[in-house]
Amino acid sequence: MIQKLRWKFVFTIMTVVTILLLVMFGMLYRFTQIQLEQESIAMMRSVIVDQHPLGLPDELSGQVRLPYFALQLGMDRDVVDTLGGYYDLSDQAFLGELVGRVMQSKGNIGTLEDLNLRYFRSDLPAKQWIVFTDMSSEQVTLENLTQTCVIVGILSFGVFFVLSLFLSSWAVNPVEKAWNQQRQFVADASHELKTPLTILNTNAQLLQEDGWDNAHRKQFTQHIQEMAQHMNRLVEQMLELSRGDLVQDTGSFEQVDFSELVSDGVLPHEGVLFEHGLTLDCSIAPSVHISGDAGALKQVLDILLDNAGKYAQTPGEVTVSLTRDMRQGCLLSVSNPGAPIPPEQLHLIFQRFYRADPAHSRDGSFGLGLAIAQNIVTRHRGKIWAESQQGINTFFVKLPTI
Repeated sequence: MIQKLRWKFVFTIMTVVTILLLVMFGMLYRFTQIQLEQESIAMMRSVIVDQHPLGLPDELSGQVRLPYFALQLGMDRDVVDTLGGYYDLSDQAFLGELVGRVMQSKGNIGTLEDLNLRYFRSDLPAKQWIVFTDMSSEQVTLENLTQTCVIVGILSFGVFFVLSLFLSSWAVNPVEKAWNQQRQFVADASHELKTPLTILNTNAQLLQEDGWDNAHRKQFTQHIQEMAQHMNRLVEQMLELSRGDLVQDTGSFEQVDFSELVSDGVLPHEGVLFEHGLTLDCSIAPSVHISGDAGALKQVLDILLDNAGKYAQTPGEVTVSLTRDMRQGCLLSVSNPGAPIPPEQLHLIFQRFYRADPAHSRDGSFGLGLAIAQNIVTRHRGKIWAESQQGINTFFVKLPTI
Protein backbone atom coordinates (compact mmCIF):
# COMPACT_ATOMS: atom_id res chain seq x y z
CA MET A 1 0.00 0.00 0.00
CA ILE A 2 2.79 2.43 0.90
CA GLN A 3 4.55 1.75 -2.40
CA LYS A 4 1.34 2.46 -4.32
CA LEU A 5 0.84 5.65 -2.34
CA ARG A 6 4.39 6.73 -3.14
CA TRP A 7 3.90 6.17 -6.87
CA LYS A 8 0.57 8.02 -6.76
CA PHE A 9 2.42 10.93 -5.17
CA VAL A 10 5.07 10.82 -7.91
CA PHE A 11 2.38 10.59 -10.61
CA THR A 12 0.54 13.59 -9.16
CA ILE A 13 3.69 15.71 -8.97
CA MET A 14 4.77 14.79 -12.50
CA THR A 15 1.28 15.49 -13.85
CA VAL A 16 1.31 18.96 -12.29
CA VAL A 17 4.87 19.57 -13.52
CA THR A 18 3.98 18.45 -17.05
CA ILE A 19 0.95 20.73 -17.17
CA LEU A 20 2.99 23.67 -15.86
CA LEU A 21 5.78 23.07 -18.38
CA LEU A 22 3.31 22.80 -21.25
CA VAL A 23 1.54 25.99 -20.17
CA MET A 24 4.81 27.88 -19.70
CA PHE A 25 6.34 26.76 -23.00
CA GLY A 26 3.04 27.27 -24.80
CA MET A 27 2.79 30.84 -23.51
CA LEU A 28 6.45 31.49 -24.38
CA TYR A 29 5.91 30.17 -27.90
CA ARG A 30 2.73 32.18 -28.39
CA PHE A 31 4.18 35.42 -27.02
CA THR A 32 7.28 35.03 -29.20
CA GLN A 33 5.11 34.35 -32.23
CA ILE A 34 2.97 37.43 -31.55
CA GLN A 35 6.03 39.61 -30.99
CA LEU A 36 7.65 38.52 -34.25
CA GLU A 37 4.42 39.10 -36.12
CA GLN A 38 3.97 42.57 -34.60
CA GLU A 39 7.56 43.52 -35.42
CA SER A 40 7.06 42.36 -39.00
CA ILE A 41 3.84 44.32 -39.38
CA ALA A 42 5.43 47.41 -37.81
CA MET A 43 8.26 47.23 -40.33
CA MET A 44 5.84 46.89 -43.25
CA ARG A 45 3.80 49.83 -41.98
CA SER A 46 6.93 51.95 -41.78
CA VAL A 47 7.77 51.05 -45.38
CA ILE A 48 4.41 52.36 -46.55
CA VAL A 49 4.66 55.51 -44.46
CA ASP A 50 8.26 56.29 -45.49
CA GLN A 51 7.86 54.90 -49.01
CA HIS A 52 11.59 54.17 -49.33
CA PRO A 53 13.82 51.17 -48.68
CA LEU A 54 14.86 50.55 -45.06
CA GLY A 55 18.40 49.57 -45.99
CA LEU A 56 20.36 46.38 -45.77
CA PRO A 57 19.80 44.01 -42.81
CA ASP A 58 23.35 44.43 -41.54
CA GLU A 59 23.06 48.21 -41.15
CA LEU A 60 22.92 49.42 -37.55
CA SER A 61 19.44 50.47 -36.49
CA GLY A 62 17.03 49.92 -33.64
CA GLN A 63 14.31 48.81 -36.04
CA VAL A 64 13.74 45.25 -37.20
CA ARG A 65 15.02 44.59 -40.73
CA LEU A 66 13.44 41.79 -42.77
CA PRO A 67 13.68 40.92 -46.46
CA TYR A 68 10.74 42.66 -48.11
CA PHE A 69 9.37 44.16 -51.26
CA ALA A 70 6.55 46.62 -51.86
CA LEU A 71 4.17 47.03 -54.79
CA GLN A 72 2.36 50.22 -55.69
CA LEU A 73 -0.93 49.66 -57.53
CA GLY A 74 -2.65 51.88 -60.04
CA MET A 75 -6.34 52.50 -60.55
CA ASP A 76 -6.75 49.19 -62.35
CA ARG A 77 -4.83 47.34 -59.63
CA ASP A 78 -1.85 46.93 -61.89
CA VAL A 79 1.68 47.25 -60.51
CA VAL A 80 3.02 50.73 -61.27
CA ASP A 81 6.02 50.82 -58.98
CA THR A 82 8.10 48.54 -56.77
CA LEU A 83 10.39 48.88 -53.76
CA GLY A 84 12.96 46.49 -52.32
CA GLY A 85 16.06 44.81 -53.60
CA TYR A 86 15.81 41.36 -52.11
CA TYR A 87 13.60 39.79 -54.74
CA ASP A 88 13.44 39.59 -58.50
CA LEU A 89 10.55 41.91 -59.32
CA SER A 90 10.77 41.58 -63.09
CA ASP A 91 8.14 38.83 -63.39
CA GLN A 92 4.98 40.87 -63.92
CA ALA A 93 2.78 37.78 -64.17
CA PHE A 94 3.93 36.57 -60.76
CA LEU A 95 3.45 40.00 -59.26
CA GLY A 96 -0.02 40.18 -60.72
CA GLU A 97 -0.85 36.79 -59.19
CA LEU A 98 0.30 38.05 -55.80
CA VAL A 99 -1.83 41.18 -56.13
CA GLY A 100 -4.88 39.10 -57.11
CA ARG A 101 -4.53 36.78 -54.11
CA VAL A 102 -4.14 39.70 -51.72
CA MET A 103 -7.16 41.52 -53.16
CA GLN A 104 -9.30 38.43 -52.71
CA SER A 105 -8.58 38.33 -48.97
CA LYS A 106 -10.85 40.13 -46.55
CA GLY A 107 -8.27 41.68 -44.24
CA ASN A 108 -5.45 44.07 -44.86
CA ILE A 109 -3.00 41.77 -43.11
CA GLY A 110 -2.44 38.11 -43.91
CA THR A 111 -0.02 35.44 -45.01
CA LEU A 112 0.66 33.41 -48.12
CA GLU A 113 1.79 30.17 -46.54
CA ASP A 114 2.90 28.46 -49.74
CA LEU A 115 5.19 31.38 -50.60
CA ASN A 116 6.28 31.97 -47.01
CA LEU A 117 5.22 35.63 -47.23
CA ARG A 118 3.30 38.00 -45.01
CA TYR A 119 1.56 40.98 -46.58
CA PHE A 120 0.26 44.32 -45.42
CA ARG A 121 -2.18 46.22 -47.66
CA SER A 122 -2.70 49.93 -47.23
CA ASP A 123 -5.41 51.83 -49.11
CA LEU A 124 -4.16 55.41 -49.20
CA PRO A 125 -6.29 58.14 -50.79
CA ALA A 126 -3.88 58.77 -53.62
CA LYS A 127 -2.30 55.39 -54.13
CA GLN A 128 -2.39 51.85 -52.87
CA TRP A 129 0.58 49.88 -51.50
CA ILE A 130 1.11 46.20 -50.68
CA VAL A 131 4.20 45.25 -48.70
CA PHE A 132 5.44 41.66 -48.50
CA THR A 133 7.97 40.36 -45.97
CA ASP A 134 9.72 37.03 -45.83
CA MET A 135 8.64 34.79 -42.91
CA SER A 136 11.58 32.38 -43.06
CA SER A 137 13.43 34.02 -40.17
CA GLU A 138 10.27 33.90 -38.03
CA GLN A 139 9.78 30.22 -38.73
CA VAL A 140 13.43 29.42 -38.01
CA THR A 141 13.22 31.34 -34.74
CA LEU A 142 10.05 29.49 -33.73
CA GLU A 143 11.53 26.13 -34.76
CA ASN A 144 14.65 26.81 -32.70
CA LEU A 145 12.47 27.90 -29.79
CA THR A 146 10.45 24.69 -30.08
CA GLN A 147 13.59 22.54 -30.08
CA THR A 148 14.94 24.43 -27.07
CA CYS A 149 11.65 24.02 -25.22
CA VAL A 150 11.61 20.27 -25.96
CA ILE A 151 15.19 19.83 -24.71
CA VAL A 152 14.60 21.97 -21.61
CA GLY A 153 11.29 20.19 -21.02
CA ILE A 154 12.88 16.74 -21.15
CA LEU A 155 15.70 17.78 -18.83
CA SER A 156 13.25 19.48 -16.46
CA PHE A 157 11.00 16.43 -16.51
CA GLY A 158 13.93 14.21 -15.58
CA VAL A 159 15.09 16.53 -12.80
CA PHE A 160 11.58 16.85 -11.35
CA PHE A 161 11.10 13.09 -11.59
CA VAL A 162 14.20 12.48 -9.48
CA LEU A 163 13.10 15.20 -7.04
CA SER A 164 9.61 13.72 -6.85
CA LEU A 165 11.08 10.36 -5.89
CA PHE A 166 12.88 11.97 -2.95
CA LEU A 167 9.84 14.09 -2.07
CA SER A 168 7.56 11.06 -2.18
CA SER A 169 9.78 9.24 0.29
CA TRP A 170 9.79 12.30 2.54
CA ALA A 171 6.03 12.89 2.26
CA VAL A 172 5.00 9.26 2.65
CA ASN A 173 7.43 8.59 5.49
CA PRO A 174 5.00 9.79 8.24
CA VAL A 175 2.24 7.66 6.70
CA GLU A 176 4.56 4.66 6.48
CA LYS A 177 5.65 5.20 10.06
CA ALA A 178 2.04 5.44 11.25
CA TRP A 179 1.13 2.36 9.22
CA ASN A 180 3.99 0.36 10.71
CA GLN A 181 3.07 1.57 14.19
CA GLN A 182 -0.51 0.51 13.62
CA ARG A 183 0.55 -2.91 12.43
CA GLN A 184 2.89 -3.26 15.40
CA PHE A 185 0.14 -2.09 17.72
CA VAL A 186 -2.27 -4.71 16.37
CA ALA A 187 0.40 -7.40 16.59
CA ASP A 188 1.30 -6.44 20.17
CA ALA A 189 -2.34 -6.23 21.21
CA SER A 190 -2.99 -9.65 19.69
CA HIS A 191 0.00 -11.04 21.56
CA GLU A 192 -1.22 -9.54 24.84
CA LEU A 193 -4.70 -10.97 24.32
CA LYS A 194 -3.53 -14.39 23.19
CA THR A 195 -2.44 -15.65 26.64
CA PRO A 196 -5.58 -14.62 28.59
CA LEU A 197 -7.80 -15.92 25.80
CA THR A 198 -6.00 -19.27 25.96
CA ILE A 199 -6.49 -19.39 29.72
CA LEU A 200 -10.14 -18.43 29.37
CA ASN A 201 -10.74 -21.12 26.78
CA THR A 202 -8.90 -23.80 28.78
CA ASN A 203 -10.74 -23.10 32.03
CA ALA A 204 -14.09 -22.89 30.22
CA GLN A 205 -13.46 -26.33 28.72
CA LEU A 206 -12.48 -27.73 32.13
CA LEU A 207 -15.70 -26.39 33.63
CA GLN A 208 -17.69 -28.35 31.05
CA GLU A 209 -15.97 -31.62 31.90
CA ASP A 210 -17.37 -34.01 34.51
CA GLY A 211 -15.42 -35.32 37.47
CA TRP A 212 -14.27 -32.02 38.96
CA ASP A 213 -15.27 -31.16 42.52
CA ASN A 214 -16.63 -27.78 43.61
CA ALA A 215 -13.22 -26.54 44.79
CA HIS A 216 -11.69 -27.09 41.35
CA ARG A 217 -14.70 -25.56 39.59
CA LYS A 218 -14.45 -22.51 41.85
CA GLN A 219 -10.79 -22.22 40.96
CA PHE A 220 -11.56 -22.45 37.23
CA THR A 221 -14.20 -19.76 37.61
CA GLN A 222 -11.78 -17.52 39.49
CA HIS A 223 -9.21 -17.90 36.71
CA ILE A 224 -11.81 -16.91 34.13
CA GLN A 225 -12.75 -13.82 36.16
CA GLU A 226 -9.11 -12.80 36.60
CA MET A 227 -8.37 -13.13 32.88
CA ALA A 228 -11.57 -11.26 32.01
CA GLN A 229 -10.52 -8.39 34.29
CA HIS A 230 -7.02 -8.53 32.81
CA MET A 231 -8.42 -8.23 29.27
CA ASN A 232 -10.80 -5.50 30.38
CA ARG A 233 -7.89 -3.39 31.70
CA LEU A 234 -6.00 -3.93 28.45
CA VAL A 235 -8.98 -2.92 26.31
CA GLU A 236 -9.58 0.18 28.45
CA GLN A 237 -5.97 1.29 28.05
CA MET A 238 -6.06 0.72 24.30
CA LEU A 239 -9.27 2.76 24.09
CA GLU A 240 -7.58 5.48 26.14
CA LEU A 241 -4.74 5.60 23.64
CA SER A 242 -7.19 5.65 20.74
CA ARG A 243 -9.12 8.54 22.26
CA GLY A 244 -5.87 10.41 22.84
CA ASP A 245 -4.90 9.95 19.17
CA LEU A 246 -8.24 11.30 17.98
CA VAL A 247 -8.86 14.09 20.49
CA GLN A 248 -6.41 16.93 19.95
CA ASP A 249 -8.80 19.79 20.71
CA THR A 250 -7.69 22.04 23.58
CA GLY A 251 -10.91 24.06 23.60
CA SER A 252 -12.19 22.23 26.71
CA PHE A 253 -9.10 23.09 28.78
CA GLU A 254 -9.55 25.17 31.91
CA GLN A 255 -7.28 26.78 34.45
CA VAL A 256 -5.84 24.13 36.78
CA ASP A 257 -3.96 24.64 40.04
CA PHE A 258 -1.26 22.13 39.22
CA SER A 259 0.36 22.49 42.64
CA GLU A 260 -2.85 21.48 44.39
CA LEU A 261 -3.46 18.69 41.89
CA VAL A 262 -0.03 17.14 42.50
CA SER A 263 -0.30 17.55 46.29
CA ASP A 264 -3.67 15.80 46.38
CA GLY A 265 -2.63 13.23 43.77
CA VAL A 266 0.34 11.82 45.66
CA LEU A 267 -1.60 11.09 48.87
CA PRO A 268 -3.36 7.89 47.69
CA HIS A 269 -0.02 6.45 46.55
CA GLU A 270 1.80 6.99 49.85
CA GLY A 271 0.25 3.94 51.52
CA VAL A 272 0.81 1.72 48.48
CA LEU A 273 4.45 2.73 48.27
CA PHE A 274 4.87 2.14 52.00
CA GLU A 275 3.59 -1.42 51.59
CA HIS A 276 6.31 -1.95 48.96
CA GLY A 277 9.00 -0.73 51.34
CA LEU A 278 9.25 2.75 49.80
CA THR A 279 8.95 6.20 51.31
CA LEU A 280 7.57 9.25 49.54
CA ASP A 281 9.21 12.67 49.57
CA CYS A 282 7.47 15.66 47.98
CA SER A 283 8.68 19.14 47.09
CA ILE A 284 5.94 21.13 45.41
CA ALA A 285 6.15 24.81 44.46
CA PRO A 286 2.94 26.70 45.34
CA SER A 287 0.51 28.41 42.96
CA VAL A 288 1.61 26.79 39.72
CA HIS A 289 -1.29 27.23 37.30
CA ILE A 290 -1.63 25.70 33.85
CA SER A 291 -4.32 25.37 31.22
CA GLY A 292 -5.44 21.80 30.78
CA ASP A 293 -7.62 18.85 31.63
CA ALA A 294 -7.35 18.16 35.36
CA GLY A 295 -8.46 14.53 35.03
CA ALA A 296 -5.92 13.77 32.29
CA LEU A 297 -3.09 15.50 34.20
CA LYS A 298 -4.00 13.50 37.32
CA GLN A 299 -3.75 10.36 35.17
CA VAL A 300 -0.20 11.29 34.13
CA LEU A 301 0.81 11.65 37.80
CA ASP A 302 -0.81 8.31 38.65
CA ILE A 303 1.02 6.57 35.81
CA LEU A 304 4.41 7.95 36.87
CA LEU A 305 3.87 7.06 40.55
CA ASP A 306 2.55 3.60 39.67
CA ASN A 307 5.55 3.09 37.40
CA ALA A 308 7.88 4.18 40.21
CA GLY A 309 6.25 1.73 42.61
CA LYS A 310 6.61 -1.19 40.20
CA TYR A 311 10.22 -0.59 39.18
CA ALA A 312 11.77 0.92 42.32
CA GLN A 313 14.33 -1.05 44.31
CA THR A 314 13.41 -1.49 47.98
CA PRO A 315 14.06 -0.13 50.43
CA GLY A 316 14.21 3.27 48.83
CA GLU A 317 12.61 6.67 48.39
CA VAL A 318 10.32 7.96 45.66
CA THR A 319 10.72 11.69 45.12
CA VAL A 320 8.08 13.94 43.57
CA SER A 321 9.12 17.49 42.67
CA LEU A 322 7.26 20.38 41.05
CA THR A 323 9.26 23.50 40.25
CA ARG A 324 8.81 26.63 38.19
CA ASP A 325 10.80 26.96 35.02
CA MET A 326 12.32 30.35 34.24
CA ARG A 327 11.05 30.00 30.64
CA GLN A 328 7.35 30.33 31.39
CA GLY A 329 6.76 26.74 32.38
CA CYS A 330 6.81 24.19 35.17
CA LEU A 331 8.72 20.96 35.62
CA LEU A 332 7.29 17.87 37.31
CA SER A 333 9.68 15.05 38.14
CA VAL A 334 9.17 11.62 39.68
CA SER A 335 12.35 9.78 40.76
CA ASN A 336 12.97 6.34 42.19
CA PRO A 337 16.00 4.11 42.80
CA GLY A 338 16.07 1.23 40.34
CA ALA A 339 17.99 -0.74 37.79
CA PRO A 340 19.68 1.64 35.32
CA ILE A 341 17.82 2.12 32.07
CA PRO A 342 20.20 1.83 29.08
CA PRO A 343 20.45 5.07 27.07
CA GLU A 344 19.04 3.39 23.95
CA GLN A 345 15.89 2.46 25.89
CA LEU A 346 15.15 5.89 27.37
CA HIS A 347 12.99 6.86 24.39
CA LEU A 348 11.75 3.34 23.63
CA ILE A 349 9.97 3.02 26.99
CA PHE A 350 7.35 5.50 25.74
CA GLN A 351 6.40 3.22 22.86
CA ARG A 352 3.25 1.17 23.14
CA PHE A 353 3.62 -2.31 24.65
CA TYR A 354 7.32 -1.73 25.27
CA ARG A 355 8.72 -2.94 28.59
CA ALA A 356 12.28 -2.36 29.74
CA ASP A 357 11.74 -5.35 32.04
CA PRO A 358 9.56 -8.04 30.39
CA ALA A 359 9.06 -9.68 33.80
CA HIS A 360 6.52 -6.99 34.67
CA SER A 361 4.11 -8.45 32.11
CA ARG A 362 3.16 -10.94 34.79
CA ASP A 363 1.93 -8.28 37.26
CA GLY A 364 -0.62 -6.72 34.92
CA SER A 365 1.68 -4.27 33.17
CA PHE A 366 0.96 -3.99 29.46
CA GLY A 367 3.56 -1.36 28.59
CA LEU A 368 0.87 1.21 27.73
CA GLY A 369 1.03 3.55 30.73
CA LEU A 370 3.93 5.71 29.58
CA ALA A 371 2.52 5.82 26.04
CA ILE A 372 -0.76 7.16 27.49
CA ALA A 373 1.15 9.71 29.58
CA GLN A 374 3.11 10.89 26.55
CA ASN A 375 -0.12 11.27 24.58
CA ILE A 376 -1.67 13.42 27.31
CA VAL A 377 1.43 15.58 27.78
CA THR A 378 1.73 16.15 24.03
CA ARG A 379 -1.93 17.21 23.91
CA HIS A 380 -1.10 19.80 26.60
CA ARG A 381 1.75 21.16 24.43
CA GLY A 382 4.30 19.74 26.86
CA LYS A 383 7.23 17.35 26.82
CA ILE A 384 7.95 14.14 28.72
CA TRP A 385 11.26 12.32 28.93
CA ALA A 386 13.30 10.02 31.17
CA GLU A 387 16.82 10.10 32.57
CA SER A 388 18.80 7.40 34.35
CA GLN A 389 21.88 8.42 36.35
CA GLN A 390 23.71 6.85 39.30
CA GLY A 391 21.01 4.31 40.06
CA ILE A 392 18.17 6.89 40.02
CA ASN A 393 15.54 6.80 37.28
CA THR A 394 13.68 10.08 36.82
CA PHE A 395 10.73 10.96 34.61
CA PHE A 396 10.27 14.62 33.74
CA VAL A 397 7.15 16.41 32.52
CA LYS A 398 7.47 19.99 31.31
CA LEU A 399 4.25 21.98 30.79
CA PRO A 400 3.55 25.63 29.88
CA THR A 401 2.10 27.77 32.67
CA ILE A 402 -0.33 30.66 32.55
